[in-house]
Amino acid sequence: MFLNYSLLKNKIIIKKNFGILCNNPQKRGIVLKTRIITPKKPNSARRPVAKISLINKKQTIAHIPGIGHNLRKHSNILIRGGGARDLPGVSYTCIRGVYDLNSVLNKTRRRSVYGVNIPENKKTKLRRKFRQD
Repeated sequence: MFLNYSLLKNKIIIKKNFGILCNNPQKRGIVLKTRIITPKKPNSARRPVAKISLINKKQTIAHIPGIGHNLRKHSNILIRGGGARDLPGVSYTCIRGVYDLNSVLNKTRRRSVYGVNIPENKKTKLRRKFRQD
């Protein structure tokens, strides 16, 4: 991440440039390869990552959060900033439940992170005044 300093009416403004995302919150890309890598020294695990070619012709590696995934070569995917701390060189994360990446199965807590909708038994019913019967 590079910092741009610009002078505007005697005030210094810091602009953050996120490189591959081109100052966008998310970018769409196509999966080139999926693989499993291991984290840095004190941690031990098998973390899934995907090599992605973005629509602006840049390539990056993104972490796939959650348990299991259905990504294959040529799958469409949406990525955001912020990767896994213990994976070197991985600074982006895939967004679950968008395009070809399915949401996590049987998830009841932290659903928004893993793209899971509200279960039917947890939905609040509308008052009679607002119902459309």
